[in-house]
Amino acid sequence: MEMHDPSLTVCSMRQVVKNYRELRALDRFDLDICEGEIVGLLGPNGSGKTTAINCILGLLSFDEGEITVFGEPPGSKDPMLKSRIGLVPSDLAYFEELSVVENVRYFAGLYESDKHRQKQWADEAIHFTGLEKFAKFSTKKLSGGLKRRLNIACGIVHRPRFLILDEPTIALDAQSRNYVLDGVRELNRQGSTVLYTTHYLEEAETLCDRIVIIDEGQRMAAGTLDELIDLIDPTESVFIEFSEAQDEGDLYAFIRTLPGVVGVEGQNGKAIIRLSPPGHHLAGLLEALRSQEVAYASLHSELPSLNDVFLSLTGKALRD
Repeated sequence: MEMHDPSLTVCSMRQVVKNYRELRALDRFDLDICEGEIVGLLGPNGSGKTTAINCILGLLSFDEGEITVFGEPPGSKDPMLKSRIGLVPSDLAYFEELSVVENVRYFAGLYESDKHRQKQWADEAIHFTGLEKFAKFSTKKLSGGLKRRLNIACGIVHRPRFLILDEPTIALDAQSRNYVLDGVRELNRQGSTVLYTTHYLEEAETLCDRIVIIDEGQRMAAGTLDELIDLIDPTESVFIEFSEAQDEGDLYAFIRTLPGVVGVEGQNGKAIIRLSPPGHHLAGLLEALRSQEVAYASLHSELPSLNDVFLSLTGKALRD
């Protein structure tokens, strides 16, 4: 496994402003991505994610600020810089009139003139994405999940050191999504630094080393999942359904006196108990209920999540 130097900055955005007439798409936006990281860029539709990506790639000019990729501005004419960057866009980007292997070889040819090496790269990308059985298929005949895999194969065929994936699992079933996520982890293990945008909170939670939350073009927060959760007032939510009729007024009054309980609400035999700090007081709560011979039919707890952070910082919900 390749060792990464976390001190090496692959991509940096400093106070970047991008205006579309009266709309400010990026508002003094900052972003740092270091060698070996998987960084999640998380935000609702219209938050500025795709604009940030297009500015990084040099596809859009920006009005203020500074962007560097591998130490160079995104508009650099250096062909070596372009060969070190890969993009898997949210829109499917290939030629429907070509077969799978013809598509992948075409994209290999954009970065390598040697025919033998083009074939080698294409074969490896097809194998990596599990498309061997479909290599000669017309692209039109592929399922939605296989088309997404082809999209990835075209984006990674030249072995980029910095890979940008813009919502690569959109509209995929759970099995196909897991296949893509495992592939991203493997690419990272092989040495690719990754910028990953998604609408799916659970993807960011399980995949990314760090997460950047963007809303209305502004960076709202950045850090590991634990660091982001520490930004809010986190509580553990305990959902309980009592199996016997209870005097809820007296019971809830008793629960409120217990260590770590910061809130109780409920009716008709169902309650939500909030504990803080999370992860420390559930055992004590259960012991207290047993001591009072309080019976319950079901109980489960939920620790604070990225969704709680996102709602707290933006007041909005992502599409899950």
